[in-house]
Amino acid sequence: MDTSSSPSRALVLGGGGSSGNAWVIGIVAGLFEAGLDVSTADVLIGTSSGATTAVQVARVPPSELYTATIAPLPSGAGRPAGPASARPVADHLERTARIIADATDPDDLRRRLGASSLELAAADPDWHARWRRIVAGRLPDARWPGRAVRITAVDARTGEGVVFDRESGVELVDAVAASTSSGPAYPIGDAWYVDGGYRSNAENADLAAGFDRVLVLSPYGGRTRTPQDWRLDAWTQVGALRAAGSRAELIGPPAGEDELFGVRGMDPALRRPAAEVGHAQGLALAAGLAELWS
Repeated sequence: MDTSSSPSRALVLGGGGSSGNAWVIGIVAGLFEAGLDVSTADVLIGTSSGATTAVQVARVPPSELYTATIAPLPSGAGRPAGPASARPVADHLERTARIIADATDPDDLRRRLGASSLELAAADPDWHARWRRIVAGRLPDARWPGRAVRITAVDARTGEGVVFDRESGVELVDAVAASTSSGPAYPIGDAWYVDGGYRSNAENADLAAGFDRVLVLSPYGGRTRTPQDWRLDAWTQVGALRAAGSRAELIGPPAGEDELFGVRGMDPALRRPAAEVGHAQGLALAAGLAELWS
């Protein structure tokens, strides 16, 4: 790391469904209101719903983004959109839980998940076009931001992790759609991709290696659904960053707020309360995190 200049900063935004997106927006806005603007990080790393959030944070001032998030729901928005509306979240979690239980290691897990996602895509060939329209509607701009934004996905055929950025030759909407495809695989050219949370948990904090300051915002608090001995959880990744010389912190929702995430994480009605929880956290944590970010 170059200690002769200002510290380099990475903001890592984990996945967590619609309410996870809202919580991250809330905490970034709360920090901003308290005088700490983490949205100016040198790189934004987004996974799954965090990919959407990364683009939103890169394009829209935190206070404006928060105001839009807590605004009353438009008519007809009282049910989940996208994959969760066609395939209940509980069923999705059961399907992936079976795949995780059958997998022998992380590579085998990614291959199994990829195969399952390809089967789902074959069963609904029009899904990817619908999903692209939904994703495009959530982004403030269809162009890659001028700032460094990295978006994760997994190649559904090979199980290999992929990172998209503005130099990758992939359109922003497609990159985010691939990263958020937790059910059917999403096609880009001749390749097919599935949710970036399967690359290395829902945060992919390892991609912040080499940065002096790292802040990880994890709607799932760094937890993993995979066996602990696989060491894919975000806390292990943060430990590795610290061991390599980075100053890294992981922030998750406060205890007692689990009902906002998980099975109900795609319920639009939970966006406002999740954002408000995050906002309160941001206000409370700003002073303690200011020294990390300086």
